[in-house]
Amino acid sequence: MYKTTIGLEIHTQLKTASKMFCSCSNLSKKTEPNTKVCPVCLGYPGALPTINKEAVKKVIRTGKALDCQIADFSRFDRKNYFYPDLPKGYQISQLDYPVCKGGILKIDEKEIGITRIHLEEDTGSLIHEHGVSLVDFNRSGVPLMELVTEPDISSGKEARKFAEELRLILKYLEVSDADMEKGQMRVEVNISLAKEGEKLGTKVEIKNLNSFRVVEQAVDYEIKRQKKILEAGKSVAQETRGWNEKKQKTVSQRKKEEAHDYRYFPEPDLPPMDLSKEPFNKEEIGLGGELPKNRRDRFEEEYGLKEDIYITDKELGDYFEKVVSEGLNWLSSKKGNPNKKEKEKFVALCSNYILSDLQGLLENSSVKDESFSITPENFAELISMIFAGEISSKIAKRVLKEMFDSGGDPSQIIKDKDLKQLKDKDKIKEVIEEVVQENEDAVKDLQKGKKEAKQFLIGQVMKKTRGKADPGAVNKIISNRF
Repeated sequence: MYKTTIGLEIHTQLKTASKMFCSCSNLSKKTEPNTKVCPVCLGYPGALPTINKEAVKKVIRTGKALDCQIADFSRFDRKNYFYPDLPKGYQISQLDYPVCKGGILKIDEKEIGITRIHLEEDTGSLIHEHGVSLVDFNRSGVPLMELVTEPDISSGKEARKFAEELRLILKYLEVSDADMEKGQMRVEVNISLAKEGEKLGTKVEIKNLNSFRVVEQAVDYEIKRQKKILEAGKSVAQETRGWNEKKQKTVSQRKKEEAHDYRYFPEPDLPPMDLSKEPFNKEEIGLGGELPKNRRDRFEEEYGLKEDIYITDKELGDYFEKVVSEGLNWLSSKKGNPNKKEKEKFVALCSNYILSDLQGLLENSSVKDESFSITPENFAELISMIFAGEISSKIAKRVLKEMFDSGGDPSQIIKDKDLKQLKDKDKIKEVIEEVVQENEDAVKDLQKGKKEAKQFLIGQVMKKTRGKADPGAVNKIISNRF
């Protein structure tokens, strides 16, 4: 038996207006190479960096959300190495005095310790094409927050869940958009295997994993690879590896460096930071809102819902709450003080239509998109009509589609399209008689006790009335008729 020990290093691009040490615009979308640069981020001699205060505050906010100890004293260091995407020949980072230390993030009741959270600048990007290598310095100097965990993770699934939950927290805090496809969040894994009872095995680092799926796959593959080596009586090499998506395996990249290889020393061009005083004042920096774990608990307690989509898609959750609020106001105005059962039924109806019908219309878009035009008030009005029995489910779907396409008011759409529910029993009886005359075989089957025949006849009535007939009334009349 082998014990797996895993720690994560997660780099996240902070959501600030400018870069970490200069006034260049922080990247929010892809732009022409080498157009978001200046003497500071290009490392020109004599160009001096200045600290982005907002970036520091965002790291403090993240530390507070993860129960970290926020330092009073923090400073930047030079991390020296030579690579084509590093214009200065060193990276400004933090070693001995990070902004945050300690902390915990709970995953499935297991506490994963956080070693530290510190600030640094990003490097440029290398582009390899047509047999040459090009460098784009637009990313050079972009503010990065690096979070390092304790080696408390033991599987690919745990590593993935940690990264997913951290991403949610960062989005809720508005610290980062953490879009992995855009390179705004990158995961690196340190992993080792050792026999039970023995000390830690040789550490292997897997660099630049850019999706949660890949994090899990890379860890699971590496566990199998190292186990195979150890079972053959060989030693695992300490190295840096990458993930080959085509081959679905990790591949060797280079020998793993140690901290002393980087010859760290205090950054002479930046002053140390006193985080207990202005312009930072860590005591005054709050979370600015609800965290994912708190929202999960509240949604279950307040609405009886466990659907995680309202947590992972915060905008959809916000939209749902606005719809429910508007709808319950309507319920109160119509029914006085609705009881608990009525409220629960209304909330469930809202959720069902949002998660099924609305999500089906949205496909790959979102309620936060500018093109989305159904207001919470209009959606609540539609749900209220369904709840009151004013329109059938079939009509509701048609009206919702029209609202999605045009952004119109449901009452007006129903009026313009003549979709108001048919409740006149005499008219419904007339339609039923027509259906009975046209479907003699189904009537005979119904008289023999076949339940499917009844549903068939109801369906035919709804078809003839274009879904406008009150389904309850149709069911009752047919039941009494036969």
